[in-house]
Amino acid sequence: MTAHSIHATGRPERRRPVLGQGGFTLIEIMVVIAILSILAVVVMPKLLGRTDDARITATKVQIKNIEEGLSLYKLDSGIFPSTEQGLDALVSKPTIGEIPRNWKAGGYLSKVPSDPWGNEYQYISPGSSAPYELMSYGADGEEGGEDVNADIHAHELG
Repeated sequence: MTAHSIHATGRPERRRPVLGQGGFTLIEIMVVIAILSILAVVVMPKLLGRTDDARITATKVQIKNIEEGLSLYKLDSGIFPSTEQGLDALVSKPTIGEIPRNWKAGGYLSKVPSDPWGNEYQYISPGSSAPYELMSYGADGEEGGEDVNADIHAHELG
């Protein structure tokens, strides 16, 4: 038998490459790795920088949702929860401090969220210049700071 066999159509039939003759060369693989490395160096910092922006935006959205719960609480009860009662008063009826008259069964939030960095929201009622103060201390979880560590206050959201 020869290297090519004759097909039923009368044309020579091509043989499949023997194992080890196909695939990628080492140079081709190295070029692909180099391209992927360059893309990672260019794209990753941009993606990582967007994570902090997304967390700041998520914090603002959560604060707005908590504020809606606080507004409904006040509408039903005539008061805001005290600092002592905290934001838990939006989830379960308070048992300490001034007990609300018409607390809505089921609450005003399903749960009190943590901020996107895993820290508790800070709530003080009454606030120094408003009925309450609601804030996240940002990425560092400490009062003050700049950039991603800056505090995000409810009254600054408009």
